[in-house]
Amino acid sequence: MYVILVYDMDKRRVGKMLKLCRQYLNWIQNSVFEGEITEVKLKELLAYAKLIMDEKTDSLIIFKSRQEGWLEKEVIGKEKNELDNLI
Repeated sequence: MYVILVYDMDKRRVGKMLKLCRQYLNWIQNSVFEGEITEVKLKELLAYAKLIMDEKTDSLIIFKSRQEGWLEKEVIGKEKNELDNLI
């Protein structure tokens, strides 16, 4: 599945969440990630995220789609991290 993940964390936890999300998804902008991920890997990511978060003050939002092609992405201004599919 294709996901867009957005989080809002206390500044004391932002670094840990950034490091965690980069292991699973592509960073595209401050506190925003996107990419293909399996259901199992997403559950794993969320389990680790819950260990970092304070669910009373922090938030994490995930938008899911079957595949990237179902979404139309438009960037206005400078793209923070241009994704490149070349290996």
